[in-house]
Amino acid sequence: MRLRALHNGDRDKSKAITIIGPDVTNMLNRQNIHPEKKQKTKENQKMHPDEDPGMEIYKIEFWHFLDKCTAMLNLPAAARRLFTEKGVELFLLKGLERDELVYVSCGEPWIDPHLTMAQHKKRLLLNNLTSDISAIHAYCIMRNPEILVLGVRSSIAAGAKLCVDRCLVAFEEEKLTEELQENQTEEMFLNMKDDSDLNSHAKSHLKTDAWHMKSKYSWQESFCDFHDDNSFPKDKDKEVCENAELFQKYRPQPKLTAQLHKAHHQQFEFRDKQIINCAFPGLVLGVQDANLHAGTEVVLVEKKPDDTNQRWIWRDHDRTFHLMTDPNLVLAVSMPSTQPRYSKCALDMKRCAVVLQKYKEYSNGAANQKWHYMENAGVFSAFYSTVLDQEITAANHASVCTFSVTNREKIDQPGYCFLSPSGKQKFMICLACTRAIRGKKELKKIPTGSMFFCASGSEEANHFSLGPFKCVNVMKTDLSTLEAENTLNYLEEVLASLRTETSIQTISEKISAAINQKAVKIIAYRNGAGYQNGQLIIASTFPMLLTMCTRQLELTRKACRLYTSDGILMLTLPDLVTWAVNECFRQSDSEEDYKERTAITDSAEGGAALHTEAKYMEKAKIKSELSLMTPDSLNMIDDSLLTIILRNPIEVWVSCGEPFLPLDALQKAARQEKQNWLKKDKILADLDAMKHKMRQLQGRRIRAFKPSTLVPTKSPVQPIVVEGGWTEETQEEMKLMENIQHTETHFSEIQASQFKRSSPFSSKLLSSKHRCLYDQPSAKRVWAYQNGYKPKQGVYAWGKTISELLDNCTTRLNMQQPAKALYTPDGEPLQSWDEIERDMLLVVSAGSPFLSRRDSQTHLPLNG
Repeated sequence: MRLRALHNGDRDKSKAITIIGPDVTNMLNRQNIHPEKKQKTKENQKMHPDEDPGMEIYKIEFWHFLDKCTAMLNLPAAARRLFTEKGVELFLLKGLERDELVYVSCGEPWIDPHLTMAQHKKRLLLNNLTSDISAIHAYCIMRNPEILVLGVRSSIAAGAKLCVDRCLVAFEEEKLTEELQENQTEEMFLNMKDDSDLNSHAKSHLKTDAWHMKSKYSWQESFCDFHDDNSFPKDKDKEVCENAELFQKYRPQPKLTAQLHKAHHQQFEFRDKQIINCAFPGLVLGVQDANLHAGTEVVLVEKKPDDTNQRWIWRDHDRTFHLMTDPNLVLAVSMPSTQPRYSKCALDMKRCAVVLQKYKEYSNGAANQKWHYMENAGVFSAFYSTVLDQEITAANHASVCTFSVTNREKIDQPGYCFLSPSGKQKFMICLACTRAIRGKKELKKIPTGSMFFCASGSEEANHFSLGPFKCVNVMKTDLSTLEAENTLNYLEEVLASLRTETSIQTISEKISAAINQKAVKIIAYRNGAGYQNGQLIIASTFPMLLTMCTRQLELTRKACRLYTSDGILMLTLPDLVTWAVNECFRQSDSEEDYKERTAITDSAEGGAALHTEAKYMEKAKIKSELSLMTPDSLNMIDDSLLTIILRNPIEVWVSCGEPFLPLDALQKAARQEKQNWLKKDKILADLDAMKHKMRQLQGRRIRAFKPSTLVPTKSPVQPIVVEGGWTEETQEEMKLMENIQHTETHFSEIQASQFKRSSPFSSKLLSSKHRCLYDQPSAKRVWAYQNGYKPKQGVYAWGKTISELLDNCTTRLNMQQPAKALYTPDGEPLQSWDEIERDMLLVVSAGSPFLSRRDSQTHLPLNG
């Protein structure tokens, strides 16, 4: 499929880029793979029963096409939506014509290229208000769920997934069932009395069926009986089945049976720390995946008493079920996904999956983890908590600020905090506001048990752009228990009235438009490289800035941090512009202060000068604090002044995650390296001089050829001793040899310390808490097998020390006793870590001696 693609809202069609979408169907056919048959075999396992199996291939082609659009159109973010020229959103490439023009969006709604800029702003404002109303509508649905109970999604079998649904089991189900069955039996008796066309044999059959209807099981529900030879009765076939009116009149009604079948999907019993299905006691709630994590789906599994993945711990005070394998994981309801676009029918609490979630210790915000077992009905009721807990849980999931729900009431809820730019004030915000400002502030999680209300509704937070809403004011939105529905109705009326208006001025008076960020020029350097190899980069968004830094600086990893010359971390583009403005003001103030200070020093003398200078310094400090700008106050600066300030590129240092390194780190490392080389040259020169002197002394001694002296002794073993002579070293030579050996030892120590370095920077420049960026991994991978077994029965094992490697071998080889010794295949024991090499073949023993290949054939292989 060849299409022409443009960025959303682009008017110039000549800039359209031709992109060819993949044809997954033909690719699979070439590989002799039939996707339709393959999908049919796995339909019950991976796909919803109502979904077309062939749609999965079209979805794959659609997402591959969007990935190509992201790269070829150079979009600032990943492509997410596709539109036609008329604004119709596309979800598949099926049905498009060749060379058709499409518009690619990064998630924002359709922008008509033929509209004026004022109309663009109007549509943007309406979309923002629609998004806020959609979030409030989702909150109103989730804050007060109906009575939902635990149930099986499909047929009751091992591996069936669980969900929550409307309760079908009543407390007086048995009485109601008996009354319905008795009424149905009486009606059948009356019908038989009124009908005289049936003979006595047919009437007796119908009477027996009606009498024993109450005692039948679900698998016995059938209106016809068979003979011993599995043949249908001839008289009943002749007189009942041939008469259509009698067949419709006397056939059993399956309504009550179907209702009872659905009720069996919701009936469970909690016994012996297991949640057992009442209809099939051999099936219990459990987890099949061995890798437990938050989000794992809970399914029906076969009952095993020793399996901790299907045993639960009930905490009555918290009303939670904790998995025995990991008590930090609890049984919870997966909240429905909120739709990005406004739709009243897009959200439904029914059929939500039951999964494992991390236990939340907060009093409010965890209503989906609270359960209640009703013994009379045999069902587990979900969301069994207070009204406030349900409202906070719904607000956090629907991205609604909790201040609109509780106002200034301090409650125990999850949240985060951050400090003001001055560092003197602490702001606590809820989860919805945290998601809105994530990446703009340095956030810290609030400890459990902290009582607070969200700071988005406080007066001090007006200087910050807090709150999850795009248009609606958090302080003026009342979403309390009694006023939430009224507020939603009012906002829907406002939205309807705004959609009917055609003037952009009327909408601008009620809602402010978003401010477009200007492009920023920077000179990017590598972290730790000082002012070497800088690259000029121009970008209008922070993600685009990081992407271009990665590409132009040729970094081995993706750039994720920007630092200024004073080591300040920049998280957003407004922060970078604010720093540049403050730096410009600081430089201009320093020049004026220097001139003023020089004039004061020249005019005053002695103690008066010192007093005047101290007073001046205090005044300059207060002035610098008052002139400090913040990202929220950038709109107060004149556009012409801001253009002049941003005319010069901002110098930044790009990091891939490592901490900031000082600018003079490279120069210090070079100076240190030069000093080391000079020191080595001096040592080598001294060593050469001493060796030359040693050769001269030895030559003089040999050339002199001084004869030796024979000295008699009284020892019978050695009666004569040779002393002196030209072969004996002098005292000067021995002293010089000691100096040479000492110098060589000192030189080897210096050379070894230089070779041990793994970074060009000195260890003093790096903080002790920061590890080196280029350390080689100390863990080694080996192929290990048990003593007495074959090498092909081994597994890979890892470790940083011998003890860690032995523990990993014990786990990977499932040894009954811990591993204690390592051998080579030849039987040589390994005692030190240096003897073990990467990808080495090892024999693991639990303490028994090494068994060779011949011994292993005559001995019974033990575990180790």
